[in-house]
Amino acid sequence: MTDASKISVIIPCLDEEENLEELLPYLQNYGSGLILEIIVVDGGSKDNSTVLAKKLGASVIQSPICNRAVQLNLGAQHANGDILYFIHADTRPHREFTKIILAHVAIGKQAGCFRYRFDPESNLLKVNSWFTRFNGIFSGGGDQSLFIQKTFFVSLGGFDESFCIMEDFELVRRIREKSDFHVLPNEMIVSARKYSSTNWLKVQLANFVAFSLFLLKVKPASIKSLYLNLLNQKK
Repeated sequence: MTDASKISVIIPCLDEEENLEELLPYLQNYGSGLILEIIVVDGGSKDNSTVLAKKLGASVIQSPICNRAVQLNLGAQHANGDILYFIHADTRPHREFTKIILAHVAIGKQAGCFRYRFDPESNLLKVNSWFTRFNGIFSGGGDQSLFIQKTFFVSLGGFDESFCIMEDFELVRRIREKSDFHVLPNEMIVSARKYSSTNWLKVQLANFVAFSLFLLKVKPASIKSLYLNLLNQKK
């Protein structure tokens, strides 16, 4: 098997020591020998994330700023695999994610994501999870991860670094203009920590407002500011 048929996994990171300690061995255990490299792009962690990532066999790149679009692009620039797989540190891909991705790429699918369920999962979050199986305007968020052929990613110009929020949806919008986007019928696991730190309704409202403003083409910085204010989080 050549490098061109293997996957470069790219993980943006900011203070994710605990999650990386679980995720990196998970990827190595279930990668089925099809992962060429794991790249952690750090946005200025204050914890032990970078030291741990190196210890567990990942390549670590330091981003000049904490901006997920910038971090993801940096990871892609350093990636050697022909297929890029972007995931968040608090997710756990399907155990056969590498085989599933390669099988879909082999039949011509250039980009796509997975449906997911939350951990822990409440009745309300089961509703959220159920909607991730649909391939509509709300699909393609970072929690669903993203696989994309590197040549296609480069042709699109990568992530738009002016987006300090919603960078994932912005890229998927451009993917759809050039090709089909696919939601694969396999579940991954996503941490429910955002919902644990606040209430479900508040998160839903913040998400709805952010996405509505995105569709109205409001400046990303304004969207982020309002989003964080709705969640009572620091900028």
